[in-house]
Amino acid sequence: MSNFQPPITIDLAMKHIDNNEYLLPAFQRDFVWSTKQIEILFDSLMKNYPTSSMLFWKVKGETKTKWKFYKFINSFILNAANKQIINQLFEQASGSNDFHAVLDGQQRLTAMRIGLYGTYSYHEPRKTWEYTENSFPTRRMYLNISKTGGIDDDCEYFFEFKKDSETNQNDFYIDSDNNKWFKVSKIVDYNNSGDDAGDYFADQNLTKDQKRIINKLKYTIYTNPTITYYEEDEQNPDKAVKIFTRINSGGTPLDFSEIVFSLIVSNWEKQDAKTKIKELLQSVEQKGFSIDINYIVKSFLYLFHRSVKTEISSFTKDFCLNLENNWDKIESCILSVYDLMKTFGLTSQTLTSNNATLPILYYLFHKNIYQDYSSLVQYNDERQLIKQWLLSSIIRRTFGSTSDSTLQQTRKVFTDDINLKYINDNYVFNGNEINKNIKNLGGVDEESIDEILLTQKDDRYAFSILSILYPNLDYKNNNFHKDHLYAETLYDKLSDELKSKIPFKIYNSIINLQMLDSNENKSKNSKPLDIWVEEECKERDKKQFLNNHLIPENISLELSNVEEFLEMRKKLLKSKLIDLLNCKQVKTQNI
Repeated sequence: MSNFQPPITIDLAMKHIDNNEYLLPAFQRDFVWSTKQIEILFDSLMKNYPTSSMLFWKVKGETKTKWKFYKFINSFILNAANKQIINQLFEQASGSNDFHAVLDGQQRLTAMRIGLYGTYSYHEPRKTWEYTENSFPTRRMYLNISKTGGIDDDCEYFFEFKKDSETNQNDFYIDSDNNKWFKVSKIVDYNNSGDDAGDYFADQNLTKDQKRIINKLKYTIYTNPTITYYEEDEQNPDKAVKIFTRINSGGTPLDFSEIVFSLIVSNWEKQDAKTKIKELLQSVEQKGFSIDINYIVKSFLYLFHRSVKTEISSFTKDFCLNLENNWDKIESCILSVYDLMKTFGLTSQTLTSNNATLPILYYLFHKNIYQDYSSLVQYNDERQLIKQWLLSSIIRRTFGSTSDSTLQQTRKVFTDDINLKYINDNYVFNGNEINKNIKNLGGVDEESIDEILLTQKDDRYAFSILSILYPNLDYKNNNFHKDHLYAETLYDKLSDELKSKIPFKIYNSIINLQMLDSNENKSKNSKPLDIWVEEECKERDKKQFLNNHLIPENISLELSNVEEFLEMRKKLLKSKLIDLLNCKQVKTQNI
């Protein structure tokens, strides 16, 4: 039964850790506290200040072997370039005793262990960052027994990590100000002796106040039940972690995917998952896109797991090992997907949802066609279908706040049961079929098109709208430009009457925008539309030119006729976008 447990002493908590009765789950973060934080914690403990309840998860049954757990550290080295203290893996067996996994309280319990039993090394100024005793001297915690703080002091009891080279690890140390310091770890021997301070430290000639301070430390560690904790008994790691993310870090929730990432890292056996995944993030960034751990986690689930919802229970040791065994292919396929995004002319800004790429990733991965997919001629037609679906998904904002359910639905088009079959035989990417599987997506109506057409030139969605309307430009080499049909500089030349009928919001919208290749854009520049069209059509078919540029026919293109032109063009774009956004194939011509 889950509830708050009776408080225990620090000594008992340390014994539980020594006996591997308190362990750390693989999804816990590394120890990060500074020496100052440890010193303040011990002062708070000495003053009997509350230190917040901890959260322990009672681990029993098959849960003990289903997940990885780690032992606590009692020494720490901060930020050395070539040496790191890591938590040792606890090799548990199915018949081992039940234990508690510490979900909240790791930093405090580790700090207590370091202060009582261990050491802390941090960098010395103007020294190399390579680990040496000279650059990262070993320090142990001492308690000043010559004085206590006053009203204006932050602390009442002064703890400090002192270098071994300074104290020679002596039980007592006199500093340059003649203050006497007591090595905190010596409290263990003193307590075990059963003697009083006067007898045990007879050779030190301790004053009454010095004995009082040492005895106060002894009471704090061995007698006062300062550690309170809530025990979660249910064998559901997702529930435990959700409680943890709510209460940890002073109320600031942790990213759930970061916790899952830690779990993946700990369960890979042959490769360094942390390094591999970070290298992938950097490689994608070099292609001009930005993905994060959340995307990687979601990719894993979308490719292999029954549920795409990010849950701790999904990332068992077996599932994580499956990811490791497939990592090279996963990495190559993700890179191939973002090579494809680049050929579509998309960027980190205009690819407004990375989740929209997951159906494409799934298709390429499980069809095993990801190698050089963005460049092989045999996939030209298929790439156009994928591009049209992707752009329509971006424009329609298909992958929004309910992305998990949407992703789950899109994957059904590939397979009915991912546990039995990853992709149906002879399946060819079909955006229309994918959309049919998405509940509540609905069709595209005139009202939604009206809103889309009012998208402004510099809006992040403008590229996708224009790109789907002008599919045959050289997007692969970024050889394209968004351009006003009626130049932006000409708006001020409109009469006040026309300006009242055509607000700049309309003039600067998709209704008055086109996509041009760089050469055409240079030739047009700020020319009036009618003059530019006449010049371009001297040696080419005008009807074809107007059709390719989505310019209405049989209408004056003079600036004075801009109101009628924009009304006509709006109708033209509406008709075209309804088909495109519903993933109907539309015949296009090269411009």
